[in-house]
Amino acid sequence: MISGTTRKRTTRRWYSYRMHTLIAIVATLFLSHVATAQKTVSFPTEDGGLVFADLYGKGDKAIVLAHGGRFNKESWAKQAERLAAAGFEVLALDFRGYGKSRGPGDSAPMDAPLHLDVLAAVRYLRKNGAKSVSVVGGSMGGGAAADASIASQSGEIDRLVLLGAHPNGPADKLKSPILYIVARDDASEDGPRLPRIREDYEKSPQPKELIVLDGSAHAQYLFQTDQAERVMREILRFVSAKLTTP
Repeated sequence: MISGTTRKRTTRRWYSYRMHTLIAIVATLFLSHVATAQKTVSFPTEDGGLVFADLYGKGDKAIVLAHGGRFNKESWAKQAERLAAAGFEVLALDFRGYGKSRGPGDSAPMDAPLHLDVLAAVRYLRKNGAKSVSVVGGSMGGGAAADASIASQSGEIDRLVLLGAHPNGPADKLKSPILYIVARDDASEDGPRLPRIREDYEKSPQPKELIVLDGSAHAQYLFQTDQAERVMREILRFVSAKLTTP
C-alpha cells in the first residue's frame, strides 16, 4: 500500500517531469524559429573583398541594410525583422573592416570603396532570385548606398533610403528614386547636416522625397527615439509604393 507521503513525492516528480518536458519543447521551438529566421551568408566584391551579411525573410522583393560607422549588421535586427514581416527578403551587411568582412581599405573603412560592398550585396540578392532590390543606408552606409546607385547599372537598385546621409559622389548622377530622412538638428563636428542634404536633394533626379523630422538624432539613432515608428512607416511606404516620374 502506497503511503500519502510517497504519493505526494510521486505526484511532485510527475509534475516536475512534465514541467521540464514542456520547457524543453518550448525552448526547442524557440531555437528552431531563431535558426530559420536568420542565417549568415557571404559573397565576394569586385575588388577582391568578402562581405558577410545576415539574411532575413523570403520573397522576390529585397532590401539591403547598410549600417553607419558606429554600428554593424546586427544593429539592424529589429528593423530587418519588421521588413521581413512585411514580405521582404532583407540582407543586413557588415562593411569591410567590420565583423568578418574584409577587402582593400578595411583598416580605414571610412575611406574605403564601401559602395562596392553595397553593389555586391545587391547583386547577390539579384543572383538569388530577387526581382527588385532597394537599399536603406544610415550615415556612412547611406553615403555608400548612394555611391552604389551612381556606379550601378540602370535599374539595378530600385529605391534608396538615406538616413542622415547624402551621396559622396555627384547627386545628379543617382540612378534610383530616393528618400532622404534627416532630423532637423542633426549635426556633426562640422555643423548641421541638413543644409548639405537639402542641397543634394535639390540636385537629385526625380522621383525624390525629403522628410525632415524634429530632434537631433543621427541616422540609425532615430530608431532609439519616439520617431522610430514613423521612420519605419516611411521606409515601408517608400519601398512599397508605385513611383512615377513627373
